[in-house]
Amino acid sequence: MWLRGSPDSPALTLGGRTLSYRQFADEIARLELPASGSVDASSVDPLRTLTLLYAAITRGRPVIIADPAHAVDTIDEPPPGTFLVAVTSGSSGHPRPVARTAASWTDSFAPLAELAGLRATDTVGLTGPLHSTLHLFGAMHTLWLGAHLTEATSEATAVHCVPTVLMSLLATRPSRLRSAVVAGAALPDHVTKTATAQGISLLEYYGATELSFVAARQVPRPMRAFPGVELDLRSGVLWSRSPYTSLGYVGVDGPLLVDAEGFATVGDLATLSSDGDLIVRGRSDAAILTGGSTVIAEDVESVLMSLPGVRSAAVVGRPHPRLGQVVIAVLQLATDTDIATVRALARRSLRAEALPRRWHAVDKMPTTSTGKVARTLVARGIADGSLLTRPAIKS
Repeated sequence: MWLRGSPDSPALTLGGRTLSYRQFADEIARLELPASGSVDASSVDPLRTLTLLYAAITRGRPVIIADPAHAVDTIDEPPPGTFLVAVTSGSSGHPRPVARTAASWTDSFAPLAELAGLRATDTVGLTGPLHSTLHLFGAMHTLWLGAHLTEATSEATAVHCVPTVLMSLLATRPSRLRSAVVAGAALPDHVTKTATAQGISLLEYYGATELSFVAARQVPRPMRAFPGVELDLRSGVLWSRSPYTSLGYVGVDGPLLVDAEGFATVGDLATLSSDGDLIVRGRSDAAILTGGSTVIAEDVESVLMSLPGVRSAAVVGRPHPRLGQVVIAVLQLATDTDIATVRALARRSLRAEALPRRWHAVDKMPTTSTGKVARTLVARGIADGSLLTRPAIKS
């Protein structure tokens, strides 16, 4: 069910070691686990994490995977049926343990493989840490396919990654890469154009640790419900019902809501056409209320990321005595790009209320360990001045 490769085919190349499916299965069988309870597979060593993970799974034990650099409080006993407790990435500043059943992931393996065109002959690149569910799912999906998982992205024919990592990969013009599965943030238009020009097919999906897959699109097609998912829009907030939804949080509260009919939401705002085309606008707690208008940070970031020379963008709101809040943009720019140029281009695409009032350039954008922009850290760095090493430019 979990490892479907031919015994002598390469299963993974991690930490300088290549193991066949037979060798990996032997290591799993030899590994000793604690006598009882959940198994903590959190580690900076991906081979160690995966060996612990599969050893626990084969023995019917729940697994906990969190960022080893940021210890979490002791996790309560997970609910019955739990195979994995994954701790959310914390891009919102509040990592939370989320429990899920095995079927909530395995039921999506075949639909994803079909949508992305992934197959057992692929070599799939591991592009980030396994405490991120994007990368953990990608690794487990690869081994379910019977494909080869590797840290050597130059050898990869497919990858699971966030947009910023894809941008970096495309800059190297990878000769073998033919397919990329992308999530974690909106995919900028200039990245899709570059990938298409290099002959790389893209599958972009929207989901959350709590919900798993919600919607996907084969670029350039529009985003639609992922197979097996029902979508419902309620007062602009996206709800979904599917077999992929998690069991919920363990010992903490969070944004996940589940109604009596099994529809769930994490509070993301969206638009849904009568044809089923979906546009996700971002978390409702990222809304900036300015001068009586509501500006969604992700909408502005998407526009800024589409502009030449913008490598990374974060948009936050800051208190203002008259307007309530003002929109502030923080940008990481290419060396030949300046804020004045970006600001002039942004004026052509953004409504007046969405146009940032202050612009800051930074040498390095604060990110989570998985490569996503950490908007909470950006807002904190603006508030205490630690992020602002250059004078602001006002619109």
